Amino acid sequence: TGFAVLLDGRPLKTPSRTAYALPSRALAEAIAAEWRGQGEEIDPETMPLTRLVNTAIERVPANRAPVAEQALSLGKSDLVCYRAEYPETLVARQAEHWDPLLDWLAERHGARLATGQGIGFIDQPAEAQMALEKAVWAHDDFALTGLSAASSILGSLVLALALLEGRLSAGEAFRLATLDEAFQAAQWGEDAEAQARLDRLKAELAEIERFLRLAQQ
Repeated sequence: TGFAVLLDGRPLKTPSRTAYALPSRALAEAIAAEWRGQGEEIDPETMPLTRLVNTAIERVPANRAPVAEQALSLGKSDLVCYRAEYPETLVARQAEHWDPLLDWLAERHGARLATGQGIGFIDQPAEAQMALEKAVWAHDDFALTGLSAASSILGSLVLALALLEGRLSAGEAFRLATLDEAFQAAQWGEDAEAQARLDRLKAELAEIERFLRLAQQ
């Protein structure tokens, strides 16, 4: 059950010929708009929602365990847990912006993650890892699709969960994920190639947020 999308009166299907069954009318209408916007040749690059839906319908249901584990692996070495040793301004900035998210995670999901300075691996408490597993597995295929994609871009399961659950916007999550890059750019100047890559990732994350919000309506 779910909302279908009709193209010229025929139901839209995934590449493997599975009919669309979408969780909300809003997402179905947005998918239809993507298809209406195509010219004589279909350009998948201009159809981010369609790509995410195809993943949610085709890939995730049969691969929930590896998809969930991919996101959970980022939680075991989460970006926001690894702190700079110096300079003090960066140390303070990370604490100011990342600590509230760790507090939110502990309150919301019962997962209190440990932090450390430097690049040495941080062993996260077993109870925190179990709490994260429960949080990730609780989501349906569409939410898990967005969570997996967002965590990959952000390098952080904490930030991805906050995005999924409306604690952060895509722009806020990306800004928090790139604190170090922004600090370095302010100190040493902006690298055009690196900035172009960040801009692409930020735009991709915005589409993931749109996908999640439409699916939740």
